[in-house]
Amino acid sequence: MAYEFQVVLDCADPHKLADWWAETLGWQVEPSDEEFIRRMVAEGHAADSDTTVHNGTLVWKQGQAIRHPDGLERAPRLLFQQVPEPKRVKNRMHLDVRTGEQDISTVVAGLVTRGATFLHEGRQGPHTWTTMADPEGNEFCVTG
Repeated sequence: MAYEFQVVLDCADPHKLADWWAETLGWQVEPSDEEFIRRMVAEGHAADSDTTVHNGTLVWKQGQAIRHPDGLERAPRLLFQQVPEPKRVKNRMHLDVRTGEQDISTVVAGLVTRGATFLHEGRQGPHTWTTMADPEGNEFCVTG
């Protein structure tokens, strides 16, 4: 049996980081169901403290997801989950962002302007990549 999956990134500010990654990948932030959230609070399944307002919309405080604009059939969902502790060590798993025909150095420069950090360049045979960190320090690679 094959399983479906989503990729979860631990972070301090899931909404801000989801916005950053959605812009980076050209993906969409999943919309909030404000009516559902209000009903869960009213029925006692959640507290007001479990919610926040982000960009004028009521959202769950501890998480935000993004998805490929063509849907989950195209790529797994990315979920940004709030955790209390800061990132301390190198990621054991990371995302590779494939630029296709775009010039990698131009993409890297744009990401640095938007808050990413350049870490180093790598090469294995004919393959090259640039390792970076997102605004919260999660490593990822940019490759062609």
